[in-house]
Amino acid sequence: MLTEDPIRATAGAPSAGRPAAHPAASRIQDARLAGRIMTAEEAAALIPAGATVGMSGFTGAGYPKAVPQALADRIAAASERGERMRVNVWTGASTAPELDGVLAEAEGIELRLPYQSDPTTRREINEGRMEYLDMHLSHVAQTVWQGFLGPLDIAVIEVSGITEDGRLIPSSSVGNNKTWIERADAVILEVNSRQPAELEGMHDIYYGTALPPHRTPVPIIRPTDRIGVPYLGCPTEKIIAVVPTDAPDRNTPFSAPDDTSQRIAEHVLDFLAHEVERGRLPENLLPLQSGVGNVANAVLAGLGEGPFENLTAYTEVIQDGMLHLIDTGKLVGVSATAFSLSPEAAEQFNARAGEYRDKIVLRPQEISNHPEVVRRLGCLAMNGMIEADIYGNVNSTHVMGSRVQNGIGGSGDFARNGLISFFLSPSRAKQGAISAIVPMVSHVDHTEHDVDVIVTEQGLADLRGLSPKQRARRIIDHCAHPDFRPALQDYYDRALHSSYGRHTPHLLEESLSWHTRFMRTGSMR
Repeated sequence: MLTEDPIRATAGAPSAGRPAAHPAASRIQDARLAGRIMTAEEAAALIPAGATVGMSGFTGAGYPKAVPQALADRIAAASERGERMRVNVWTGASTAPELDGVLAEAEGIELRLPYQSDPTTRREINEGRMEYLDMHLSHVAQTVWQGFLGPLDIAVIEVSGITEDGRLIPSSSVGNNKTWIERADAVILEVNSRQPAELEGMHDIYYGTALPPHRTPVPIIRPTDRIGVPYLGCPTEKIIAVVPTDAPDRNTPFSAPDDTSQRIAEHVLDFLAHEVERGRLPENLLPLQSGVGNVANAVLAGLGEGPFENLTAYTEVIQDGMLHLIDTGKLVGVSATAFSLSPEAAEQFNARAGEYRDKIVLRPQEISNHPEVVRRLGCLAMNGMIEADIYGNVNSTHVMGSRVQNGIGGSGDFARNGLISFFLSPSRAKQGAISAIVPMVSHVDHTEHDVDVIVTEQGLADLRGLSPKQRARRIIDHCAHPDFRPALQDYYDRALHSSYGRHTPHLLEESLSWHTRFMRTGSMR
């Protein structure tokens, strides 16, 4: 916990270096905060060594741009003096090089949660220099409120403005910001004038959550139902610093769908059309949930060309494909917690944010990923994977069982609770050295009980209603690459006759041999 009162230390003590004419100054309307406007360096100086810091940000949107860099510089300077300074960092999900990257480079993070995608952070975790807690995104806020993670000392939150009466206009992501502000002892705000002013009114911040036994239903019946308020609330006395910024989000380019991604998308779209024809889905489908990446964008692009109209989405992130579906009139409403856009799509959104406001709702991630709502709406959950085994267990986080890639993110929230759970992947990786279909996954994130459909460019395996042996035959026949299919079939045939039991046949002495072979030779073949 904080050992000094940073509010008393900073309130009414303006800095000579304060940028009085910063472009964000007009976004700070609350006169009570005038004495707390300061530089990023001054704000970072308020974060003590060993602090737990909750930072905004979700998939490279809405993260603080200046204070983390200043904090990393401070940590690096301490290291040069022979002093060790580290902090714990909690976020909504992945952020950007200006947050995760710089702090990881400075070796300034002791513990990171709940999801990351930064290469330096990944290296630090996998080399044992950073502790990492991978969590379902819907569980984070509840876990913090229950106190299992300890106290939260400071929240560093990007907002797009502050109203005259002190309400905070959220930025391009919401994530866990509501919880960080409520639970932190002190709050540092970055007010980013680069975020479009038309974001105001797009958010829906719900303050009706509670812990058992006081929990009540989340009253969302349709994806774009608004159940909260457009602003984040924070007691003025809790705000110890306001830092004006003017910097863009990290916008990662998306590649044009390649042949593999397009073939995966075609299999998904054919399946959806079949489900409509059979009467198991309505003509406008059900709310879509889509993970991040080129395969997901290929599916969304296919929906834009397909026969489905009046689509909706209840998901975590809004990607390029969803903006395109809104533009074409195919997608009539989407609920998410953040954007994840390419530079071109971000420029388009920023220029037309007011036009999108009636079609988009941004919520806290504890609501965007809430299992109760996902189950009620019957979401169609489409997420990526690293590998699946012949019985339908999915590994979406670890390479060769030990090296974490990014984290489970929200895939588990939707996979277990959605109406249909899809997992998508090319059938091979590393120029054909790795098979995405293996005898046994080297790490399990989603058990066979939560996986309905597996799709590769080779085909689609609908696993619903199938026993383990039936699943194995379908996955091998429909999803495995021809280079690996005979070896998988051979493994299964021998396991069927030689395993300890016949319900889920395995040869335990061989079940992970494909992974050990890759680590030894560089190929599973």
